[in-house]
Amino acid sequence: MRDVHRVLGNREFKNVDEMNAHLKTLFGPGLKEALQDTPPVTTKEEAQELAYRAMDAECEEEAASFAKQALEKDPDCVDALLIAADLSANSPGELIAALERAVQAGDRLLGASFFKKNKGHFWGILETRPYMRARQHLAEALYEDGQVSKAIKHYEALLELNPNDNQGIRDLLLGAYLADDNLEGAQRLLQEYGDDGTAVFAWGRTLERILSADFAGAAKALHQARRENPHVELYLAANKKFPKEMPDSYSLGSDEEALVCVDILGEAWALHPEALFWLHAQLLRTGLPLLVQKKGAGS
Repeated sequence: MRDVHRVLGNREFKNVDEMNAHLKTLFGPGLKEALQDTPPVTTKEEAQELAYRAMDAECEEEAASFAKQALEKDPDCVDALLIAADLSANSPGELIAALERAVQAGDRLLGASFFKKNKGHFWGILETRPYMRARQHLAEALYEDGQVSKAIKHYEALLELNPNDNQGIRDLLLGAYLADDNLEGAQRLLQEYGDDGTAVFAWGRTLERILSADFAGAAKALHQARRENPHVELYLAANKKFPKEMPDSYSLGSDEEALVCVDILGEAWALHPEALFWLHAQLLRTGLPLLVQKKGAGS
């Protein structure tokens, strides 16, 4: 992708067909040949390549070495700053401060006019992604440190920059809204992404209805949440033990998705024992989680 961007440069096309026709010439050896006519790689590009190598490193020592080399070439290399922050911080405060520096470097690199011009489709521009990664990481660090309101502001900003949400920010934001008792924000987000059929939104909607004291709506939402992923209730009700490690991937409706869902929403549910009491009452009334547990015992 980076090589394609280098070849295209600032070239303008009359229409999509012309652009697609040109892209076809880059298949196979075409890209390698086209790269011979492009300007030499800049120092910043060399630093970014080293940062990518750090991201793919097999051990922390190797990652730290590549990140250091990247920062020697470009002290504002955002991905390298992000990696260095993860590897060197000795406390939540140090991590947050280092991540803030990475985000500030991204702000300087892109510039205010770039933000204004490209707001709404940020992720589609390759050079924005280090900044988006760093800002998400900062928001997550703030949330883990209990600075939920600050985390929310970063999550909201990321969604404004990229409403298509390639990073899955809306899940994290929904969890933060509910943990922070920001029902207005949660309701707005649930409406904005109303077609989201994931476990996080289904079980988040259930919790939002409970906290809004709409118990009829909560029962309806619970019915839908159980259809989307009944495994979540097993974990929320402490009927199933968590594994030692979180899954690397998941499919919709799976036990792995349930683990990811509880990882995101678990704190919000735990902060509202009245919601868990209500959920337990539904469990005793229907017995559904026990049936699901028996059905999946051999899987």
